[in-house]
Amino acid sequence: MAVGLVMMAACAGSPDQREEDGVYLVNRISKPVSIDANWQKPVWKDVKMLTLAHHMGERPAHFPKTRAKLLYDDQAIYVIFRVEDQYVRAVADAYQGPVYRDSCVEFFFTPGMDIKKGYFNLEMNCGGTALFCHQKTQGVAEVKVDSSDFQQMTVAHSLPSIIDPELTAPTTWTVEYRLPFSILQNYTDFKSPSSGDSWRANFYKCADATSHPHWLTWAPVDFPTPRFHLPEFFGELRFQ
Repeated sequence: MAVGLVMMAACAGSPDQREEDGVYLVNRISKPVSIDANWQKPVWKDVKMLTLAHHMGERPAHFPKTRAKLLYDDQAIYVIFRVEDQYVRAVADAYQGPVYRDSCVEFFFTPGMDIKKGYFNLEMNCGGTALFCHQKTQGVAEVKVDSSDFQQMTVAHSLPSIIDPELTAPTTWTVEYRLPFSILQNYTDFKSPSSGDSWRANFYKCADATSHPHWLTWAPVDFPTPRFHLPEFFGELRFQ
């Protein structure tokens, strides 16, 4: 896995996408994105953002502004998150570790519209450590994405891999990755998306074991307690 480490103070550069609530339009690009965790680089400049404006459980006192952008080509999907955060922590240091306990962003998705086929959950803390699985429903027919497959991804992050003790000052951080479609083919019936195709998906921000835990979502989840593994509430990615 190629990892780029860049320390920066990125700032938002484009308005939130407003075309339709719970729907995000994923634009096609003609050449690969350079993965360096730079929210401001030209390829992302005119790409619309999605914002994690919803929460699970009681509204948290700390509600970090969390945004993401996506692009795709014939070979991969590209994802970048930007978080205006505080109380930032990262102690999980091994692949498939409990990254959700740290300051973490998550991409859950079904490659298609039929959630009965299962979904992937790709969870990554602010230091670039990830947990990546495929499952039918939470804990049912769960298959962990093999480390050799994960190493085909390219990941970059703007903060160090380990942050302990917790940072209490306001901190903005980014993570960016290239997810090859060839990885997904090893775990589910899959074809690469083309214009007009849609996936079901949701995006999350959590920090379970920090001093200020929170559970934020892009598409709203109607459930009384924090639980992200509810694909029936996924929104829609529409590939352009």
